[in-house]
Amino acid sequence: MTVAQAVVTDHPLDVREYEALVRRPEAGAVVSFAGVVRNHDHGRDVTSLEYVAHPSAHDIVVQVAKAASERNGVVAVAVGHRVGTLSLGDAALVCAVAAPHRAEAFAACAWLVDEVKRQLPIWKRQVFSDGTDEWVNCP
Repeated sequence: MTVAQAVVTDHPLDVREYEALVRRPEAGAVVSFAGVVRNHDHGRDVTSLEYVAHPSAHDIVVQVAKAASERNGVVAVAVGHRVGTLSLGDAALVCAVAAPHRAEAFAACAWLVDEVKRQLPIWKRQVFSDGTDEWVNCP
């Protein structure tokens, strides 16, 4: 039950680095996820995204990672969410979970992604090819 990393950062994220952070001899499964910037949303062409975090975002991502690390069978977790301006193909959210067996690793990774998306106070601005933009997930 280790939180190898839990960050909100303006640095690029590499899912392979997160996988390496959670590898343990007792873990027979490492499941990872990378949420990347895609080129469309609801039929509109997206050119870039901007993420802005509330000051509490770091503390919340640590709490969510700790909760994920306490799930059944989990050995280690790592999670990171990017802020700032991202281009197409950049990773916005990455995580990795290690567990003795794949079922626990898959379940914990899915839970971790869902909870980060639900709890983390990060707002997204989508920039479209027509020059317009929109904020998503803003209070």
